[in-house]
Amino acid sequence: MLRWLPRWLPRRLHHGEEATLVEHLDELRSRLIVSLVVLVPAFLLAFAFHEELIDWLMEPLPDDKRLVTLGVTEPFTTSVRVSLIAAIALSLPILLWQVWSFLAPAVDEHQQRVVLVLVGLASALFVCGVVFMYYVVLPRALDFLTNFDDELYDNQIRASYYLSFVSWTLLAGGLAFLMPIFILGLVRLRVLSSSQLRSNRKIAFVSLLVFAILLPTVDPVSLAFEVVPLVLLFEMSIWVSVLLERRWQRDWDEDWAEAGN
Repeated sequence: MLRWLPRWLPRRLHHGEEATLVEHLDELRSRLIVSLVVLVPAFLLAFAFHEELIDWLMEPLPDDKRLVTLGVTEPFTTSVRVSLIAAIALSLPILLWQVWSFLAPAVDEHQQRVVLVLVGLASALFVCGVVFMYYVVLPRALDFLTNFDDELYDNQIRASYYLSFVSWTLLAGGLAFLMPIFILGLVRLRVLSSSQLRSNRKIAFVSLLVFAILLPTVDPVSLAFEVVPLVLLFEMSIWVSVLLERRWQRDWDEDWAEAGN
């Protein structure tokens, strides 16, 4: 059992050591295998509880609306699709761990520990994003969408479309809430700086608006509820970066001083 442990841990390269293309491909293969090994039981678990999961996804739907199916295989394929999306959400911490493990040799050991902490915070933020989308965005968006021009149409909501829409919306919302972690990670790795973030606010706001438009919800109500928290998260990322960058700068200065000695 313990002989498999090194495959779960990030590979360490010694100072000055370079990995060959074959070694990189072997490492990538290992990370993909681990990800699939995690996704399969997560999918089976989600599928075992797919009825409870679908009931939970149906709760934001207005009380006067019902779902219909239009095909023989639609109930089964819809359950599979919803279970797969749920499996991705359940496995996200380990999937992020595997991404970090593959990239770990590219950064020094101290920064690897920082990235590991960011992975943990990212998991918590993802949950916050899903909860926000489920309780704040979806009820208002669905009420607007399902009642829009209802005097013109007999609005029968297809189960596969609705459940896919809600599932992808929750997943996309959770991923959107990872933005502060992504920004802090880039600042910590010195790819970005807090001054660059502040000087490019307008570009960032336009980018956030475009990103919100690309999310599954397309109505103006849900768009507004999506853009506002994204802007607030970006602003929070800037000020946290300002505070942490000062501390990190002292660490960098100390490291340079030690290297000079």
